[in-house]
Amino acid sequence: MRLGLHQPEYPAALRDLARPPDPLWARGHLDVLQRPTVAIVGTRRATAYAERVTRHFSRTLARAGACVVSGLARGVDAEAHRGALEANGATCAVLGTGLDVVYPRGHASLQEEIGNKGLLLSELEPSRAAHPGSFPKRNRIIAALASVTIVVEAGENSGALITAREALELGRNVGVVPGPIDIPQALGSNRWLRDGAHAITNTADALALLGLTASVKLKELPANGAERRLWDALEQGPTDLDTLCTRSALPAHEAMAGVTGLEMRGLVECAMSGEIRRASW
Repeated sequence: MRLGLHQPEYPAALRDLARPPDPLWARGHLDVLQRPTVAIVGTRRATAYAERVTRHFSRTLARAGACVVSGLARGVDAEAHRGALEANGATCAVLGTGLDVVYPRGHASLQEEIGNKGLLLSELEPSRAAHPGSFPKRNRIIAALASVTIVVEAGENSGALITAREALELGRNVGVVPGPIDIPQALGSNRWLRDGAHAITNTADALALLGLTASVKLKELPANGAERRLWDALEQGPTDLDTLCTRSALPAHEAMAGVTGLEMRGLVECAMSGEIRRASW
C-alpha cells in the first residue's frame, strides 16, 4: 500500500518529523499503530543477556496491549519482533530496504510473518535495495512512531543511539536497560543511562513509561509441578534462588529450570541483583 502524507491512513505520529516520509509504503495491518507504541532497539551483536531481556520485555509489553516497533535487524531488533509475535501481540518493522527486499536474508520467514500478522513499513519503493544512509533514516521513523524508545544494548556508535537521539528531539521518552560495564556492546547505552535516561530494570519500569498495566491470565499459570511450587513460594515476596529453593523444597537445578520457564512466560522477573520476584502487573 502506498500512503501519501495527507491520506487519512497515514500514521499521524510521523507528521511530527521535520521531513516525514512521503510516500510511505505499508504492508499488513495499519491498525496496530492505534495501540500504545514502544520501540525496542539495540545492537546487532547482542549478547545472550540482551536477547533474553529483549524477548521478555517484548512479550510482556505486547501482552499488555502495546505495539512493539523495531527495525528487523539482527540481534535486539529481531528478538523484539519475535517476543511480540510469541505473545500473539502487535509488532511493526520499519525497513531500511523496500518491502519486497529481504534483509538480512536470514529473516525471510520473520519478515513474512510480520507482514501477515503485524505491519511492515518503508519509505523506499518496494523493490529498492538499501543505500548509504537508508538505515539511519529508517531510525527516525522508528523513533517517531513510538511514544517510548527502549535501548537494550548499544555500543558507542550503534544505530540504536541514533533512534534514541531522534526520540528525544521529538519529545518522546527514552529508557535504557543497564548492561554489563565490561563489554563494548553496552558502552553507549550505559553512558546514556549515566546521563539521565530512564532506567529500565524490570517490566514494571517499561509498563509505567507507557502508562500500561498487565494482568496474569489464570490459564497461563502452571497448574502443578516445579513451576507452580516456585510461583506459590514467591507469594511470600521477592527473594534469591537459595531462599526460593528452601521455600519450595526443590533442588537448585530444578528451581533454576523452573524460574527460567516462568521468566520466559513473563510470570517472574530476575533482577540484576539476583532477586527473583513475581512479575509486576
